[in-house]
This record gives sequence, structure tokens and C-alpha cells, in this order.
Amino acid sequence: MNIPSNLKFTQSDEWFNAADGSMGLSDYAQGQLSDIVFVEILVSAGDVIKAGAPIASVESVKAAAEIYAAASGTVKAINDGLADKPEVLNSDPYGAGWMVKVDGGDASGLMDAAAYEKYCEERSH
Repeated sequence: MNIPSNLKFTQSDEWFNAADGSMGLSDYAQGQLSDIVFVEILVSAGDVIKAGAPIASVESVKAAAEIYAAASGTVKAINDGLADKPEVLNSDPYGAGWMVKVDGGDASGLMDAAAYEKYCEERSH
């Protein structure tokens, strides 16, 4: 399980990078979903989003899931490429698999990598 130390995480398995405002689905979550076959970004550039609000919907061979904003802010970019290559969420969830970038995001209520790793391990047992 890949959990980069520079990112913050939610209990619903989204990640947030305060340095550039990017967020997406964690490696743990994509592993649980298995092969992702469809991604729809539900917000647009310029939208003001609140932490916990739906930003995307994904479907895998196993299940469908809503992806929630890890932080509040104004959407400055969306990753349009995911619609054509949803499998990127499986292969590179923290890089090319980012979903949305925001301005003004606050990571203060999120778990750091060590806390998130412990949280994932507790759920695995």
C-alpha cells in the first residue's frame, strides 16, 4: 500500500496535497475497488466546493463509489483525461490520477500519512 508522507487523507479514502491543491482517490481505496472502468468528475473549474461534498463518481468491476472533496476551496482545474483513461486511478492514484485541484484548500482536519496507514491497517483486520 502506497501512502506518500507529503499528503493528507480522509476517513473516506481521499487524499489532498496542500502544496498544489490536488486531490483524488487513495491507493488503498483503488485497491479495494479493483479495476476502475469509469470516472466522472462532477464539478467544474470555478466551482466552490466544501470538504465532504461529492466531486467525482467512479465505477469498477466490483462496485461504484462517490469520491468526496478532501478539502474546501475553489476548483482551479479538473483532470479531464480520467474519462478516457480511468485505469490511471489504479496505476498512478497520486500522480496522473489526481481528480481536482483547488485554491484555498485547508488540510487541518485531515490525517497525516502515519495516521492514515494505521487507519487502513485497522480496517483490514
